[in-house]
Amino acid sequence: MKKRSRLAGCAGIAGPLLFTVAWVASSLRQAGHPAAGVQLSGLAAQDARDPQVMIAAFVVLGACSIGFGAVLRKLAAPESAGPWLVMVGGAAVVAAGIFRRDHMLLTGPGFAGESWHNQVHDVASGIAYAAMLAAPLVLGRRLRVDPGWAVVCRPVQVLALASAVALAVFASQAAQPWNGVLQRAAVTLALTAEAVIAVRMLTLPSPGSPARPAAAPGSARHPASTR
Repeated sequence: MKKRSRLAGCAGIAGPLLFTVAWVASSLRQAGHPAAGVQLSGLAAQDARDPQVMIAAFVVLGACSIGFGAVLRKLAAPESAGPWLVMVGGAAVVAAGIFRRDHMLLTGPGFAGESWHNQVHDVASGIAYAAMLAAPLVLGRRLRVDPGWAVVCRPVQVLALASAVALAVFASQAAQPWNGVLQRAAVTLALTAEAVIAVRMLTLPSPGSPARPAAAPGSARHPASTR
């Protein structure tokens, strides 16, 4: 289990990091558009420059999140919905990358309705956003009762709330023309929350180690699953 937890922790860091590097590079390569002028999904659209970079980034991020959530469920919160939300979000991210948008921009001349895969993309993106925001909030509530995990609960919840605020402003269209910046900020904050949990997974002392904090008296083996 120790080897699996290390692999999962590395995946929980590598996925967000590689996705961020990919969208930064892809944003800078879109000729004729400012770096934040195209939404993240548009970077993988058919008319984007080098869309395969973002398609791969979506798939890698989703796969890493699925693996990370699966081990997190067994290691830290077996009865919590949080790890399941991480895995659902990962699956939705993979779908969002495979079923990509028709066009890089949301509107433009010659647009004649959305294709079926564009509609699938929109649904998958909505699920991914919801899961990325809900997972750290649910995990924060569950893990705070475990002395080994409590240290990351506050930063994870703050990052999730900040991501939710940025996403709400983005969805309201109230901050145009800064919507691209808000979307990138919302996604980055949510992925940072996942990476913080992954870092803790890597640095958490093994069970029985003198460096591991003792559980509270009367707590179960998996205190994060208690109410």
